[in-house]
Amino acid sequence: MKWSVFQLNRYRDTGININETVDVSDLMERESQIKKIDPVTVTGRGDIGAGKITFQLHITGEMILPCSRTLEDVEYPLDIHTVETFLLSDNASMYEDEDIHSIDGETLDLLPYVKENILLEVPLQIFKENIEEGQETEAPPKGNDWELISENEKPKQLDPRLAELAKFFDKN
Repeated sequence: MKWSVFQLNRYRDTGININETVDVSDLMERESQIKKIDPVTVTGRGDIGAGKITFQLHITGEMILPCSRTLEDVEYPLDIHTVETFLLSDNASMYEDEDIHSIDGETLDLLPYVKENILLEVPLQIFKENIEEGQETEAPPKGNDWELISENEKPKQLDPRLAELAKFFDKN
């Protein structure tokens, strides 16, 4: 999904069709919530107009995220529709109000924009559905260097400043 400006100009009359599967597994390093991500399919069309290129993209795939409640793996499907517009010249001042990208150098690479759209789709919270019978639905009771206890289970500790008062009731 990388083209030079010269290559794109050859598609001025016909447009460019996109149907590619790309590996975006490096997103797992950038976003700690993503445990696994399969290669995504990018389909769409690019229309070259007067000084700009508009890509209408459809990104599909699947990633695995942790459940916000139980930390179990949850399959999260991706189905993203996006429009990305790029300027062929440096007339960015004409389009200040619009979301338009400029082309760096002589090549246009769509992959960073595909990755950006995937990262924007990662939800803040996700919950596992279809919990099997007998399976716990609560958070795990303990983990590395921590344990969840209720106030009833909490051992009663006497405040050392009041230790002398505790001895007062023992004399009677």
